[in-house]
Amino acid sequence: MNTITIKEITAEQANEYKTFFNQALTNDENNFRLSPNDDRDALFPTHGLDDSFTLGIYVNDILAGVGSFEREGATREKLRHKGLLFRMYVSSEYRGKGLAKKLISEIIHRAIKLGNIEQINLTVIANNMKAIKLYEQFGFRTFSSEERAIKWKGQYFTENQMALKLPVSKAKSQYNPSLIATPWIIT
Repeated sequence: MNTITIKEITAEQANEYKTFFNQALTNDENNFRLSPNDDRDALFPTHGLDDSFTLGIYVNDILAGVGSFEREGATREKLRHKGLLFRMYVSSEYRGKGLAKKLISEIIHRAIKLGNIEQINLTVIANNMKAIKLYEQFGFRTFSSEERAIKWKGQYFTENQMALKLPVSKAKSQYNPSLIATPWIIT
């Protein structure tokens, strides 16, 4: 039986994270707006705060997937109601087992617990239909598409922007809690 855990990855674990995420940028290069060279000298993507965190999902203590969240308006009052889900990746050997769903669920759950995040945005390559369908299961909807947003190795890629509108105050019951109820998670 596999043990699945989700826990926060911090800047102190940057080497493990960078090694893992570099696999994503190398093995699934057409699904990211970054190249391995773009990420080589980049800082750890989040700040270890309630509204800026990176989670890893582990199978038997082996890192199988990652996802990050950050408040979009960290330095701008008018944007503090929004967050960004980014750098979402599950390695190929662990796909199809529901790990991405568990990871996204936990990220949304943590964003809701902040109490003042009303919308979570993300970007996804338009031909990554598996990812789009997964995001749609959580209620994300495409609100914009940019053709030729990315050019990599002579090929253009369209990028979709998606948003999940979270319930505001009294409307919390509108969001389906079964999507975020994950009692097996160890954080």
